[in-house]
Amino acid sequence: MNDYSMKILTIIFLVIISSYVLAQTKSVDECRVCHLELDDELLIPAQNYSSDIHYSKNITCAGCHGGNPKSDDPEIAMSEESGFIGIPDRTTRYEVCVKCHADQQTMNSYGSKLPTDQFEKLKNSIHFESSYNNKGPIADCITCHSVHNISKVDDPRSKVYPTNVISLCGSCHSNADIIKNYNPGLPIDQVAKYKTSVHGKMNTIGDPNVAECVSCHGSHNINPANDPRSQVYAANISAVCAKCHSNVQLMKKYKIPTDQYESYVKSVHGIALLEKGDISAPACNDCHGNHGAVPPGVESISKVCGSCHVLNMELFEKSPHQKAFDENGFPECETCHGNHSIRYATDDMVGTQESSVCMECHSIDDDNKGYFVAGEMKMLIDSLKNEDKETKEILKEATQKGMDVSESEYSLKDIRQILIQSRTTIHTFNLEKFDESINEGFEIVSKSKQAGIDAVDDYYFRRVGLGIATIIVTFLVIGLYLKIRRLEKKS
Repeated sequence: MNDYSMKILTIIFLVIISSYVLAQTKSVDECRVCHLELDDELLIPAQNYSSDIHYSKNITCAGCHGGNPKSDDPEIAMSEESGFIGIPDRTTRYEVCVKCHADQQTMNSYGSKLPTDQFEKLKNSIHFESSYNNKGPIADCITCHSVHNISKVDDPRSKVYPTNVISLCGSCHSNADIIKNYNPGLPIDQVAKYKTSVHGKMNTIGDPNVAECVSCHGSHNINPANDPRSQVYAANISAVCAKCHSNVQLMKKYKIPTDQYESYVKSVHGIALLEKGDISAPACNDCHGNHGAVPPGVESISKVCGSCHVLNMELFEKSPHQKAFDENGFPECETCHGNHSIRYATDDMVGTQESSVCMECHSIDDDNKGYFVAGEMKMLIDSLKNEDKETKEILKEATQKGMDVSESEYSLKDIRQILIQSRTTIHTFNLEKFDESINEGFEIVSKSKQAGIDAVDDYYFRRVGLGIATIIVTFLVIGLYLKIRRLEKKS
């Protein structure tokens, strides 16, 4: 016999010995032995249990159903004295799972490193609310993890394995008959949309690393999207996306950068949402989509931004820039404003100075219209701001001198709105339309400034007049006094 044959025999021998040892270490489970001999619907659970994670941990049928697994006498095995409960009631069956999975000492005894707070999380979730027919919670442990053929989460056979969980969640959330009993307004096309997304397509071909339902919504602690405790609540969703998209090792295989979240938190959108608590500010899903998440293409970015910035989009679509951007393959809004790191738009973004984004394409050497239009727009905005500031100082002086310039001060309040409108009109890149927008502001400051100057001049005029009048009155008083003295002497 050669060495190769000896190795084969040795392996076979070890397999036989291992199987024997394993068989000897298995707990006696007469329940399963008996059920395997049946030919009715009770046979299938017994057959399935051989692949259950609990079976591999030597947990007998009695672990969940109660009874005496060591007796082959049905009268004894399923007696009340033995603690037999049969099929747990639908309303409280989760208690059977909780008995072990919420007890750290019990879990340790099986060598499990699973957390023991799943039930506490489940109790506070939307799924633990009472079902419409009052038959226990909406969803419990068995609803998602199954029964008799439960596998570990990282086992591809598990119902909650990443590539299977979509079908699991969809079994309820894509079923109109079920969902209408809880929230008729909740869409039932999430799974269909998900399968059109980048995540969904990768998940469908068997990639367990891409985001699926649990990745975003959580597992035991799922709450409605408008609940601040929810992972997909507006203020929380960007951090959820960052769990994967800021993971260098995970994103490396997909060749995706990992600085998006870092850029976003410093952006005008991130500051509004995360620092100021404005939940109307956009997060990742507002631009990229939710279940149908796909990175916006060059031709669709303006539509994404335009869903909030409607007027800006409409003005840009009528501008000469739209055609130029499309011809050169430039993303419309992103080219000037950026994407994840969008900063607060300032007046320095336009013009011919170095900080202007206009100079990224235009220059004085090109002798093109765009350069001069940008410079003119910046000059007009700066001029109006300076005029506004100067006029306010003049009106302030007049007020301090006791002159009534309240009407002019009130008129200046419109300058802020005119500047906002003018900055929006910039998106037309049409100097004529921009002039129409901003000229009203110059008219207001001109009238208000003149009113302030007139008020100050009037103050000084009155002051000089008062001085002259005082001198005249003084002379008259002195003259009258002297006249009275002369009259007194004559008398």
